[in-house]
Amino acid sequence: MNYADSEILSGYYEARGFELAKSEKEADVVIINTCMVRQTAEDRIYGLVNNLSKLKSRPKIIVTGCLVGTANREPSGRVKKYLKIRLPKVDEFLPIEEVGWENLPKRMDGKTALLPISNGCNNMCAYCVVPFSRGPEISRPFADIIKEAEDLARKGYEEITLLGQNVNSYGSDLIKKGLFRNPIPPAGGIGFPTFPGLLKEIAKMSFKKVNFISSNPWDFSDELIEVIARNQNINREIHLPVQSGDDKILKKMNRWYTREEYLNLIKKIKAKIPEAEFTTDIIVGFPGETEEQFNNTVDLCRQVDFNIAYIARYSPRPGTAAEKMADDVTREEKKRRFCVLDKLINKKRK
Repeated sequence: MNYADSEILSGYYEARGFELAKSEKEADVVIINTCMVRQTAEDRIYGLVNNLSKLKSRPKIIVTGCLVGTANREPSGRVKKYLKIRLPKVDEFLPIEEVGWENLPKRMDGKTALLPISNGCNNMCAYCVVPFSRGPEISRPFADIIKEAEDLARKGYEEITLLGQNVNSYGSDLIKKGLFRNPIPPAGGIGFPTFPGLLKEIAKMSFKKVNFISSNPWDFSDELIEVIARNQNINREIHLPVQSGDDKILKKMNRWYTREEYLNLIKKIKAKIPEAEFTTDIIVGFPGETEEQFNNTVDLCRQVDFNIAYIARYSPRPGTAAEKMADDVTREEKKRRFCVLDKLINKKRK
């Protein structure tokens, strides 16, 4: 999503007469599109701003992205004050929503395209800063997405990835607000503007591969499984974040499924799509996670046999429910648990 936002930012500035510089040293303006889903990502921002401010020909420094979004939405104002103290050499803080979807992205790849279909999230997982950094879920108009996808197909793009913080809940806000008017009659029991309906329309186009990320298990409907099964150009490697394999930890995380429900979903998908494979996200060292609870995650990973796991060592994020919990798993133990899962899942492919 951040990469897609950067392409939109590039188009936004190019439309205003800017050209891409060859390096930071030659730039008049440097835009830093930030991520703060983990502490390590946030920490890199401070070092980068410091290094840029020391350049002989100092560029104007603009910071945008999730760090700015969190500062603007965090109710106490402490993040905004903290930013001004930590980043005094930043010239402008640009809210990413001010750039908007209407700006044509400057895509860096002529074969594969990233296509955002929604922004923000309503789920309020206990560890996640996204509802604060990006706000509530907002779906793009169905017709706008189809138009952009058709244009990409005409230009010869072979692969497309539909993006959203919770991609498979696309359209739920449009339906609730009564803002959607159905432009296409429902077909095969799958109406619009639900994500299965949107995915079905994209799959009809000339793309060799259609991907989507990221999807939540509780929104992975039977209709969605059916659409994937019927369209061979939809990627059979499905990203399905589990975060933990222990029910108590899942409940503390405010994830709306149990271990058994997640495993049953995997079985249901495999029954309809035998060639399906899975990637996932996992957090180790969540507050209160015991060795036994971590081992439940290890066991689930053995059962599913993920292709790839994006493993995060838990770090508190401002404004989240988990920030108020005791961060009681040591850094060393988080690292050990990370290495156990990394070896089990990721290293086996190498």
